[in-house]
Amino acid sequence: MARQGRHGATRRQPKGVAFDRWLDRVVTVAVLTAMVIGLTAVAAHWLL
Repeated sequence: MARQGRHGATRRQPKGVAFDRWLDRVVTVAVLTAMVIGLTAVAAHWLL
């Protein structure tokens, strides 16, 4: 029989984990900024 890989509950972290976390934060900040700008523009359009 062929030996299978590890079956533990803990996953191995890939090498680029720090970059992924940094990229996730950048994307989150960009999306939140776009939402705030969009909501501000809609509110200004309705009020003015």
